[in-house]
Amino acid sequence: MSFRAVDYRPGVLLLLDQTRLPTVETYLELRDVEAIAVAIEQLVVRGAPAIGVAAAYGIAVAAHRGLDLATADARLRRTRPTAVNLMWALDRMALAATLDPSPQALDQAAQRIFDEDAAACARIGELGAELIPDGATILTHCNAGALATSLHGTALAVVRAAHAQKKRIRVFADETRPVLQGARLTAWELHRDGIDVTVIPDGAVAHFLGLDMIDLAIVGADRIAKNGDVANKIGTRGVACLCRAHGRPFYVAAPWSTVDLTKKSGTEIPIEMRDPKEVTELKGVALCPPGVLALNPAFDVTPAAWVSDLITERGRTGQPVGLGLAKLSGA
Repeated sequence: MSFRAVDYRPGVLLLLDQTRLPTVETYLELRDVEAIAVAIEQLVVRGAPAIGVAAAYGIAVAAHRGLDLATADARLRRTRPTAVNLMWALDRMALAATLDPSPQALDQAAQRIFDEDAAACARIGELGAELIPDGATILTHCNAGALATSLHGTALAVVRAAHAQKKRIRVFADETRPVLQGARLTAWELHRDGIDVTVIPDGAVAHFLGLDMIDLAIVGADRIAKNGDVANKIGTRGVACLCRAHGRPFYVAAPWSTVDLTKKSGTEIPIEMRDPKEVTELKGVALCPPGVLALNPAFDVTPAAWVSDLITERGRTGQPVGLGLAKLSGA
């Protein structure tokens, strides 16, 4: 990759500031756990796998600074509640710290999480590309690319793999309001990689499906319940519903670390509510009349029955997704 969402050198976490894309590409050097936590909360780094990797490195940073690791862990856990990769990575780091709490050992533990995610995403791309026909127009929602992971991406790993196989593909990236991850981030990544990408309004998805201009949709995930229900960026449920209504496949690509077998269904997944100003303002410019209330859920849940296939590095689930997850988990 020509960029990394998350990078690290001993005691310093480097984050590509995604709040400033697509116009400014700049990296922040963070040497403090509080600064890392705030960066996660403010979407400097976002995407479930990338959040997990950043939090893991945050524990290593705490070790280098001689901070209490339990306190650092607790602060990082409070940043964003929906993405299970965050908790999963911190659990991994807590276990590593019980074996060897030295900064060098925790650097290595965090690097293993980074490397495993990169390998998982590469495998997801290989498996998912089998589902992409030559000549397909692919709809994406939010950003599930290299900006959201250590490398490659999840949904966009599939796109990249299909492109590498010389398949003639085109991507429609919907805007993904209110923070515009599709317009700002997915389009930036794909255009930079020379992959054909067109941004469309969120409200135009049904229009283009009705015109037979979209062949399939593929998205990432922030948490997947045991039954196969998928929590992902707000608006994903609507995209899945529209694909179902128009008879188009709706695929989910995510590493196994996103699967939470402790949650029986999507109703048990906590949904983050974010600052209403993300809805009522755009870079400080008012979009709503003063005093008007706004609700800003960051995620929604797509029923497993609406997911055509779920792609993980362990394999594809097929339908029903819950049964496929059970087989892949060895349960």
